[in-house]
Amino acid sequence: MLQDIEPYLACPHCARPLALDGRTLRCPGGHSHDLAKQGYVSLLAGDAHTGTGDTADMVAARDDFLAVGHYRPIADALATAAVAAVAEAEASGGGDGGEGPGGDRLEGLVADLGAGTGHYLAHVLDALPGRPGAALDISKYALRRAARAHPRIGAVVCDAWRPLPLLDASAGLVLNVFAPRNGPEIRRVLRPGGTLLLVSPTSRHLRELVDTLGLLSVDEEKQRRIDEKLGPYLTPAGRREVEFTMRLSAEDVRTVVGMGPSAWHTDPDRLAEQLAALPDPVEVTASVTVAAYRR
Repeated sequence: MLQDIEPYLACPHCARPLALDGRTLRCPGGHSHDLAKQGYVSLLAGDAHTGTGDTADMVAARDDFLAVGHYRPIADALATAAVAAVAEAEASGGGDGGEGPGGDRLEGLVADLGAGTGHYLAHVLDALPGRPGAALDISKYALRRAARAHPRIGAVVCDAWRPLPLLDASAGLVLNVFAPRNGPEIRRVLRPGGTLLLVSPTSRHLRELVDTLGLLSVDEEKQRRIDEKLGPYLTPAGRREVEFTMRLSAEDVRTVVGMGPSAWHTDPDRLAEQLAALPDPVEVTASVTVAAYRR
């Protein structure tokens, strides 16, 4: 719930701490932000545009696909990495908690940048009892679902490419799964010794569908480019590849196309023709890198 992440939130206008007053977040500078009836709050700057956010159809497709469990090995690998990162932080002396604006001890926040429906964040929070989670995304359609994905999730509309509405050094762990990466802001919100866990597709991800359906492909240099962009801000701290085979029905294929960036470039009629030509079910490779970076 939003109450769980209130101590970590910062006003998008003045960066001062926010406090919950009924169903409104207020800062000492006089700015206020009302909670939507669906449980999320928008902390977008006044001139922000949400046109790049996932549409209602894309969000519904993602929810359907993830609910079946096709990407469960990715969620499991992420949760395992999260537990290891927290254990390492605690072993190094002091854990990933901190003090709130009022001096109270806070458990380390788990912030998911580009959280979508909150599926992966909820999985990680199940593995880290007691920790609050902030689902950050620009799509209100996604956050309507994220706000209900776990009792310790607070859902916040924001733009990943602008200053994040979190206080400095407020997060012990940042998640980033198939989402935009803002290196300077991730470093700012991470506590010293905190960890970014980043999940990105390899060039083999969905390879059986890329050529057949004309989906957007992933180049083999993607991981190198990610490392270069994050290099000035964070230090690589290990990675592993997770690769497995999925057996997808024609409807599963339709949803996996509809939930990702290829949805913006796919003609529905042409897709229907292409799906009819595929075996049902079809074996499809899922292949990602789970990489850790430490502040």
